[in-house]
Amino acid sequence: MPEIQLLRPGHAPALLAFEQENRAYFAASVPDRGDDYFVRFDERHRALLAEQAAGVCYFHVLVGADDEVLGRVNLLDVAEGAAELGYRIAERATGRGLATRAVRKLCDLAATDYGLTTLRAATTLDNAPSRAVLARSGFTVVGESELCGRPGLSYRRSLTEATAPPTAG
Repeated sequence: MPEIQLLRPGHAPALLAFEQENRAYFAASVPDRGDDYFVRFDERHRALLAEQAAGVCYFHVLVGADDEVLGRVNLLDVAEGAAELGYRIAERATGRGLATRAVRKLCDLAATDYGLTTLRAATTLDNAPSRAVLARSGFTVVGESELCGRPGLSYRRSLTEATAPPTAG
């Protein structure tokens, strides 16, 4: 069973491999990171770790066998008890419920380890798998949005309400 780990310096090689192997797959649903991201990956990785150390963001990797990175699940722009959830799962690891389990686990960590009370998320209308993960993880639609020029939906999940997300799926 893959494990969620807080991002650390030693994740860099596996994380870079994950991003390179899935670049075209991710670009089909979210904006491409661009060539500069890969050229300056080590510098960017250090910057993410500095943001994490400052408590501004919390970056996590979903690690499988042989320390391979199967996904990323992040809390961004942490402030006043809230954060933005972002995630991506390797193409070869989709369809197994990993995204839903990872998002649910990160919701638990957000409340227990980081003291957050609310998470926000957004996805495009044409990203049905992401919309399903958010719904199965207890997020509710709170409005329409636009993501990189594409129509989308904004979501919210309270981490203090007694209701738990559905367990099916």
